[in-house]
Amino acid sequence: MSFEITKEYIQKIQQLIVENKNTVLVNLLEEVHYADIAEIIEELETEESLYLIKLLDSEKTSDVIAELDEDDREKILKELSSKEIAEEIDELDSDDAADIISELPEEQKEEVIAQLEDAEHAKEIVELLRYDEDTAGGLMAKELVKVNENWNVLTCVKEMRAQAEEVTRVHSIYVVNDNDILKGRLSLKDLLTTSTRTAIKDVFIKKVDSVNVNEEAEEVARVMQKYDLEAIPVVDEIGRLLGRITIDDIVDVIKEEAEKDYQMAAGLVEDVEADDSLWELTRARLPWLFLGLLGGVGAARIMGLFEGALAENAILFMFTPLIAAMAGNVGVQSSAIIVQGLANDNLKGSIGQRLIKEFTLAVVNGLILAILLFVFTWIWQSDFNTAIAISISLFAVIIVAGIIGTFIPLFLDKKGIDPAIATGPFITTSNDIFGILIYFWIASLILEF
Repeated sequence: MSFEITKEYIQKIQQLIVENKNTVLVNLLEEVHYADIAEIIEELETEESLYLIKLLDSEKTSDVIAELDEDDREKILKELSSKEIAEEIDELDSDDAADIISELPEEQKEEVIAQLEDAEHAKEIVELLRYDEDTAGGLMAKELVKVNENWNVLTCVKEMRAQAEEVTRVHSIYVVNDNDILKGRLSLKDLLTTSTRTAIKDVFIKKVDSVNVNEEAEEVARVMQKYDLEAIPVVDEIGRLLGRITIDDIVDVIKEEAEKDYQMAAGLVEDVEADDSLWELTRARLPWLFLGLLGGVGAARIMGLFEGALAENAILFMFTPLIAAMAGNVGVQSSAIIVQGLANDNLKGSIGQRLIKEFTLAVVNGLILAILLFVFTWIWQSDFNTAIAISISLFAVIIVAGIIGTFIPLFLDKKGIDPAIATGPFITTSNDIFGILIYFWIASLILEF
């Protein structure tokens, strides 16, 4: 059963803080997971949060700080001295430590690193800070267990015991040569069932998946997802083992990418949250809303060109929202499928093949919907020409919207632009304009106005 943080529980902690009942607080939180403590701290005022951080042992609070939301962590770190931050950093794995230090002001980064007690740990953190946060190097941790192919099993076990003390979880045992070139991985079963005198090079598994240190985070996530990996080694250009990436880091990458794509599809140009400032929310939303405004003005201008025809054929005006809505819906459906396929890397075939498939699908759907609309309009208006004009327009609009919704994300992906941008207001607005234009153009041809 998961730990539940209730309003009463938070009030109890706040009361204990006010009364300075430190022993009771420590006992109360002793068995609570650091992720739950992080959630508790996010519910407290900054002063109360600091009280808990300074009260509890750094071995626990370091993980709590790493687990906090960036905004809450920033508030906490601002109130801690460089020495206090260094004490927390000393308890963290190198990847989490580097992530936290990267958020500090430049001057404070140097101060914190200088006050780290473990010189080797400090060196590893400095190395990780060189890499872009959205690459394998930015995700990896330096802590891992590696053995030399020239060791025998007995030496290997002794070395593993020493290395494992610095590693939170041992997912894999990596095998390297004298130059630290990754050669393979070692099965724990083989290690336990093999003679202590056997050389590691005679028992290790040569096949091992790895990623380059400069590989994009999304590609790392794709590889780990495809092969169901809990951890993956990171190597440089010549194959030297540099670190490893674990599944918890990849879950964060997938979550962040999903949130970004969702916001882009909704027409937000920046990463924002509900509790961000009014200015930040406005800045994130306004650009796409402005695009929608331009699209609406464009559609109104197109309708203005057919003002006289609308006066004589008022029924066309009634169906304008339907045509625009269908264009937007079809475009968003098509683009969403393509973006999902690109994100999961399961989109096969060329752009031409995708367009042909989407064209065929649009023809089938468009034909069915156009027939239904024709029957409805003819029964309602008893005017064959009007019914045929509206239904053919719908058929054409669906085809064009499907092609646009397919082509644009594929085109953006080829140009190195996140195709998620195509699933929101961009597609809707463009298809609204094209839909209205096609609608009145076809209607003018059939109804001769």
